[in-house]
Amino acid sequence: MASSSQDSQPFHWHYSSELEDRDFEIRGRTLFFIIVLFSIVLVFTLIFVYARWVCSYYRDTPPQTSHAPPPPPPRPRGLDPDSINALPITLVTRGKAAAAAAQLETECSICLGVFEDGEKVKVLPSCNHSYHSECVDRWLSAESSCPLCRASLRVDSQLSVIVTQ
Repeated sequence: MASSSQDSQPFHWHYSSELEDRDFEIRGRTLFFIIVLFSIVLVFTLIFVYARWVCSYYRDTPPQTSHAPPPPPPRPRGLDPDSINALPITLVTRGKAAAAAAQLETECSICLGVFEDGEKVKVLPSCNHSYHSECVDRWLSAESSCPLCRASLRVDSQLSVIVTQ
C-alpha cells in the first residue's frame, strides 16, 4: 500500500525566479521602434481604407458630361446598300463554252454551295470572285472587302464608283 500513499500527495510546481517578469522593461531604442512600427501600420491602414472609399465613390457616381461635342460615330465597316446593289450580276450557264466556266468559280466560298445552271451570282469588280447574291450582300453589309482575297471595295462618294485599293 505504499504506492497509494504516494499517489495521494499533491503535485507542486517548481519554477525559477528567472521566469518572473518583474524586471521586464521597454526602454530607449526598442520603444522607439515599436512606436515607429505601429505608426507605419496605422498609416498604411488609413491609406487602404481611403483608397477603398474613393474607388467605391467613383464607381457609384455617373460620369460627368462635359460641354465638348460628342465624338463622331464610328465609320461603318461595310458598304452602303446602293453600292452593294450596283455590283454586277452574272447568270451561271454551264452549257456555254468552257471559257465561260473558267471565268466563274464553281462554288460560293461563303456558303460553300455549288453554283447551279441559271443561278445569278455577283462578281466583285476588283478581283472577279463570284458569290451567291444573298451571301455576298450579307458579307458586304458588314465588311468592305472580298471574303476570299480581302481586296478592298470602297465607294468614292463623289463619283459613286467602286474604287479598288
